[in-house]
Amino acid sequence: MTSTSAEKAARLLREHGRTYAEEAGITLRDAPSPLYQLLVMTVLCSIRIRAKTAIDAARELFTAGLRTPTAMAESTWQQRVDLLGRAHYVRYDESTSTALGEGAKLVLDRFDGDLRNLREEAGGDQDRLIELLQEVPRIGPVGAGIFCREAQAVWHDLRPFFDERSRTAAADLGLPHTARGLSHLVPPEDLARFAAALVRASLSHDKHAD
Repeated sequence: MTSTSAEKAARLLREHGRTYAEEAGITLRDAPSPLYQLLVMTVLCSIRIRAKTAIDAARELFTAGLRTPTAMAESTWQQRVDLLGRAHYVRYDESTSTALGEGAKLVLDRFDGDLRNLREEAGGDQDRLIELLQEVPRIGPVGAGIFCREAQAVWHDLRPFFDERSRTAAADLGLPHTARGLSHLVPPEDLARFAAALVRASLSHDKHAD
């Protein structure tokens, strides 16, 4: 670890170190409701759409009370479309409404409404966890990476997790571009914030970390 890399990491945390879960109003804990909210946010972020729009859509859903798979499954397709529309989540509102409804039912039926059961089924195997996440409609490899990147804040066995997007951003900033190399730059409790900071810096074309 060089002092230059450590300084860059510290600056990134100061300037961009807010997780997307925090921005969406999720108080992330190892509990069913916040983990499900993280999954919903992941679904919304898993298409080519501005991150802010996806986060705004998540906040609309949560404010309306759709914070559990039961509440989501009991909502109507049109209610979800309308909530997504309020956040200007356009073009994808109808297909996403369908995906959210089907995903809620899958979480209820497959994991008894508790994503900790998904983690238990994975048995500490990160690749298996990623496979299970991709059973959720709309979530592919990119979405699974987003979920794990944020979930490492409370699922410590995921640490260190840096998805392809955050590793690419790190390389562009002249930082180590492996999870292990990046993990040496910040304390373990800051890994999720650091991963988010890398993505945010990349999206904003931030140059101050140079």
